[in-house]
Amino acid sequence: MTVSMVKGQRISLEKPGGALSMVRMGLGWDAVKKKGFFGSREREIDLDASCVLFADGNIADVVYFGKLTSDDGSVRHTGDNLTGAGDGDDESVIVDLGRLPVHVTSLVFTVSSFNGQTFNEVENAFCRLVNEMDGGEMARYTLTGGGTHTAMVMARIYRHGDAWKMNAIGEPCHGRTFQDMLPTIAGLA
Repeated sequence: MTVSMVKGQRISLEKPGGALSMVRMGLGWDAVKKKGFFGSREREIDLDASCVLFADGNIADVVYFGKLTSDDGSVRHTGDNLTGAGDGDDESVIVDLGRLPVHVTSLVFTVSSFNGQTFNEVENAFCRLVNEMDGGEMARYTLTGGGTHTAMVMARIYRHGDAWKMNAIGEPCHGRTFQDMLPTIAGLA
C-alpha cells in the first residue's frame, strides 16, 4: 500500500512481518510541452538524482551520475537519464539498508538540473520509495507547481533507533550538481 506524502510529512519504513532490507528511491519527471504554431513539442530535461550519505551531520559519501556506487557498495545509482523521456522512474538509487555502515545516520536524495533549466520547465516530478524485495511502492511524494529554482532536495531516509523513517522535504534550491546544493542539503540532513 502506497502512502501519498505531502511536504514535511514523515513516515515509518517498518514493514509488517519483517525488517525492510533493500529500497529504491525512484525519481521521475517530464518536460513541459511547449505549444507552438505547428503543435506542441517536448524538450529534453536533464535532471540528475544524487544521494548524500551523512554520519552525524557530516558527509560520509555521495552517489551520483559521476560516482555510481558508494565506497562500501551499499548505495548504487542505476545510471544517468539525460532527457526525462519515458514512463516511470527516470533515475533510481538503490539502498541496501542492511549493508549501510552503522555510522551512516541519514541519506538525502536530491535532483538538480545539469543544464540549468528551471522547474518551470518540469512537470509530473516525483520521488517514490519502493521495497526492492517485492517491488511494492511504499511511499510517493509528488511535486506540485513549478518554480525558478534549478534543484530540489526531495526526501531523506534516516535512522530512528533501530528503524528507518522517510521525510518528504521538497526544498527548492539552486545548483547544477549536488555540490552546488551542499549548504541547503547539510541543513536538512
